[in-house]
Amino acid sequence: MAFWWPLIVLAFAYAICRFLLMLIPPNVPSIDVDASDVLAHGKETEENSFIYIPPRGRSQQSDKKVQCYEPATMKYLGYFPALSTSEVKERVALSRKAQKTWAQSSFKVRRQFLRILLKYIIEHQELICEVSSRDTGKTMVDASLGEIMTTCEKITWLLSEGERWLKPEHRSSGRAMLHKVSRVEFHPLGVIGAIVPWNYPFHNIFNPMLAAVFSGNGIVIKVSEHASWSGCFYFRIIQAALAAVGAPENLVDVITGFAETGEALVSSVDKMIFVGSTAVGKMIMRNAAETLTPVTLELGGKDAFIICEDADVSHVAQVAVRGTLQSSGQNCAGAERFYVHKDIYTAFITQVTKIVKSVSAGPPLTGRYDMGAICLQEHSENLQSLVNDALDKGAEIAVRGSFGHLGEDAVDQYFPPTVLINVNHTMKIMKEEAFGPIMPIMQFSTDEEVIKLANDSRYALGCAVFSGSQRRAKQIASQIQCGVAAINDFASNYMCQSLPFGGVKDSGFGRFAGIEGLRACCLVKSVVEDRFWPLIKTKIPKPIQYPVAENAFEFQEALVETLYGLNVWDRLRSLVDVLKFLTDQSSHVSRTRKSH
Repeated sequence: MAFWWPLIVLAFAYAICRFLLMLIPPNVPSIDVDASDVLAHGKETEENSFIYIPPRGRSQQSDKKVQCYEPATMKYLGYFPALSTSEVKERVALSRKAQKTWAQSSFKVRRQFLRILLKYIIEHQELICEVSSRDTGKTMVDASLGEIMTTCEKITWLLSEGERWLKPEHRSSGRAMLHKVSRVEFHPLGVIGAIVPWNYPFHNIFNPMLAAVFSGNGIVIKVSEHASWSGCFYFRIIQAALAAVGAPENLVDVITGFAETGEALVSSVDKMIFVGSTAVGKMIMRNAAETLTPVTLELGGKDAFIICEDADVSHVAQVAVRGTLQSSGQNCAGAERFYVHKDIYTAFITQVTKIVKSVSAGPPLTGRYDMGAICLQEHSENLQSLVNDALDKGAEIAVRGSFGHLGEDAVDQYFPPTVLINVNHTMKIMKEEAFGPIMPIMQFSTDEEVIKLANDSRYALGCAVFSGSQRRAKQIASQIQCGVAAINDFASNYMCQSLPFGGVKDSGFGRFAGIEGLRACCLVKSVVEDRFWPLIKTKIPKPIQYPVAENAFEFQEALVETLYGLNVWDRLRSLVDVLKFLTDQSSHVSRTRKSH
């Protein structure tokens, strides 16, 4: 005890010191970001105070302007330029020049950049969520969950572990290279390109930006034409934080436009990250193939939501409805196929019906609503088409929500939460990504059946399995083909930012987030060097030096068995042979030199 007592005291003192250091607030400067033109009650000019009526049946692309409006109210927000190919290449070139300086920055400076961002986000949560709500139609609560918490979690993880996973990582050198030191180094790639969707405009910009900048890269992000207004404001926050740490201008850029803008970006950068539809993802791959640009694709999802008969029905019903209705179906994890065990099917429908009837929906900034508007123009027609197809094939509507006091002219921006029963896999609603507030619910009888049903999809992003037996839930989840699985929860994976995120099949490939996503922004370089240089230097054995000796192959045979033989005695015997070969060869060389 006399020996351990001083160690215990030292450990306790160390813990106390660490705790006291935690109480000292870090010195993080504040940044000032002009938000007067984005607040709902801020300064507004006559030219952007009208109701915008987007043209139906045709794209904005012919206008060369990205028109922005509030989906919930159709209020006009302004426009941004659709950048041409030459303009995009110029922006990438500027970022590339800035990146060469930023690549030499210390992790201390990069962490300070993250802390400045984190401080601003925490102090301006309402502003960030309000901007997201105005541009996409989501509620403030949904914006907080999907925009603020996920981004703060990412920043916190990078502050805690980011440097650790970007430092050189030592690896074993193997038997043949025992005299060597082996390691993996992670260097910046250069300029990362990202094309991101509209569903979470704040986080979709910050997610790739944080990983790229922390790993020493520049990044150019093309925001969705459906969320350009918010994206360009969020860019101001990034610019202010970079300036506060003395980062070079143009390291990060946000660009606006349509297909031409995105295509130009793909052909100009060193790595491409795309989050969006499968169809566009395939186009990205074709364009990237021309320059052999590596890509990460996070595409569509049709996640299976499985509920076993021993699950807590009332709890799971709440989770299921939130997973479907969050941001009017704008969830990034895509809970779109519900499989409920036949023994609790009726009870689950009853609970879901009760919850859906209680859901309030409307313009999110005009009152307290559970659900907001649909961001995409004319998307409600696509959703209704999926519902009609299911009804034509035998499905029934168990319950359909309402919107209360909405005018006739607002019908296109809203879609009532809809629960479909008696569905099957012949229906489009069980095969195509809906991205809307529709819950198609199907029965199953056995675990084997539901696993087969869950895997019967071209999408394979994620799944959620609920059971009173955690072991059973894990067994089911382990047999489902997907990149993300949640046990007795839904979409919780994304809040664990140490984990990679991505899917397989038509849901894409590659990963962002986590260690894998951070290192995906790097040039991964393998390095080998002599362990005891210059005392021990690598030399080619005499028998295989040019011109090779007559017994060169026999020497190689003995060397291979010495290194990799399964029997220790055979390896020792082969080692003796190797030494003989080397000795004989040295004697031969010595005799040859004397004869000359």
